Amino acid sequence: MAHAVPTRGTSTGARTGAGTGASGASGHTPPDVFGARTHLLAKWAMPLAIGLVYGYWAASIRRHGGPITGWNLLFGFMTVLAFAILWYVVRAVADRLPREGHAVLWGAFAGSALGFLYSGSGVAMFTCVLVSLLLAAAVAAGLYYHYATHQDAEDARTARTRNPVRTGTT
Repeated sequence: MAHAVPTRGTSTGARTGAGTGASGASGHTPPDVFGARTHLLAKWAMPLAIGLVYGYWAASIRRHGGPITGWNLLFGFMTVLAFAILWYVVRAVADRLPREGHAVLWGAFAGSALGFLYSGSGVAMFTCVLVSLLLAAAVAAGLYYHYATHQDAEDARTARTRNPVRTGTT
């Protein structure tokens, strides 16, 4: 037997109105599944976890299939540290920028990260730069599209709540 899931603002869980989708025409927003503590933990742990994978990858490229040495481990951990610090800095700076700058900064970070890894594999520098620029452009374009569509919708929602349509005579 299926039961309706309770949502904010309703006692029975049934939605009122004809709204569908994430926020719907009825003004309901989906509940936040994770708490603030989980979001904070993910905000700080995700760059470190991705940095560990990135550092391992960089160290394995650098040793070219040879034995793991102390210098190789040091290089891997320093790469993790640099990647995580740069991620935190880019995130802090990008939050203060308009959507165009935000998208370009993350695109530059992604392109630079790929370029660093790709240059260690011994390919020609032109190929490395070209691939990095292509990735940076793709990430920047995708993020700009994402931010433009989501921020415009959020701005429209905010404008509707600040300036409701007047009914009646003035």
